[in-house]
Amino acid sequence: MIDVQDVSKKYGDFTALHTVDLKIKKGEFIAVLGPSGCGKTTLLKLLAGFMGPTEGSIAMDGMQVATAKKVVPPEKRNIGMVFQSFALWPHMSVADHVKFPLEYHPNRKKGSKAELESRVQEVLGLVGLETFAKRYPSELSGGQKQRVALARAIAPLPNLLLMDEPFSALDVELRMEMRKEIQKLHKETGASIVFVTHDQSEALAIADKIVVMNAGRIEQIAPPEVIYTRPETPFVASFVGKCNLVEGQWKKEGFVPDGDAKSVWPDLGVARSFKANGIFPVRPEQLQLALAGNAGLQGQVSFVQYQGNEIHYTVEVDGTMWTVHEPVYAPRFHVGDAVSVSLKTAVLQERELAAVLK
Repeated sequence: MIDVQDVSKKYGDFTALHTVDLKIKKGEFIAVLGPSGCGKTTLLKLLAGFMGPTEGSIAMDGMQVATAKKVVPPEKRNIGMVFQSFALWPHMSVADHVKFPLEYHPNRKKGSKAELESRVQEVLGLVGLETFAKRYPSELSGGQKQRVALARAIAPLPNLLLMDEPFSALDVELRMEMRKEIQKLHKETGASIVFVTHDQSEALAIADKIVVMNAGRIEQIAPPEVIYTRPETPFVASFVGKCNLVEGQWKKEGFVPDGDAKSVWPDLGVARSFKANGIFPVRPEQLQLALAGNAGLQGQVSFVQYQGNEIHYTVEVDGTMWTVHEPVYAPRFHVGDAVSVSLKTAVLQERELAAVLK
């Protein structure tokens, strides 16, 4: 269990973190998600012990490891670290990279040379590098280097694995492959993982829980499904999945969007903060287009992007740009077409079904 309580971090007059509270359970996979400069890497450095908080405290497994006055250094914490740049040593082989923490990590167990070599082979097997044991970093591809960095981090069986945007240097295909590797390692090692990323699809795909950060503050902590379907703030709604923030009035029977007084959109679990400001956050895939004059808000298509299984439209509605995702088999529209925008029938039917089942 990791317990971050009222932690703030200041650099002179600049506050990088504002009173952060976070609890990480044993074996939990946490993704810390946010744009550049939001404080996510600062939080990771505090968890690692690279620096101490200005205020607040951090405890790991019941032991206080950081306060404003005292910080337990990284080498005395049972953690593993995977850096954005891989941070491999050019003069050491793949096997030597894995062997190093087994000899010097605070969690190492004294054993025979045979036991040490056995653990090295076991870890290399976990990351699929058994046949690369004698190679050096210069002889490896980007994906192989990342696997070496992972193997080095998990070799001494750390209780906490910290990962700072580890896939940012990889191409799209390798990123997808490494996501699977991380999930596999998480399942097999049982370590708690804190994974820092600015890639929303990455966080949604691999984490048990997502911590969304903005301007040094935590905006929302929840499982991926909740973050996506029930955002609590405008930032979470627009950063994770690019919600359309539709303005209108919340009434007892539902939401009436401005410019379409005849429509009533049902409450799909919208947070109170949105209702207080007369906003309905709606995902691009929850909207549908029809020819102008049909029921819904009237607008004009500004951009069209073909995405294989979907068509992504940007529609101007009363001076505001909306994003609408339609399947390829739906009626096609083109730039300049006048259209109506409404909530998908399937979304309405799903809500009605849920009400009946209650």
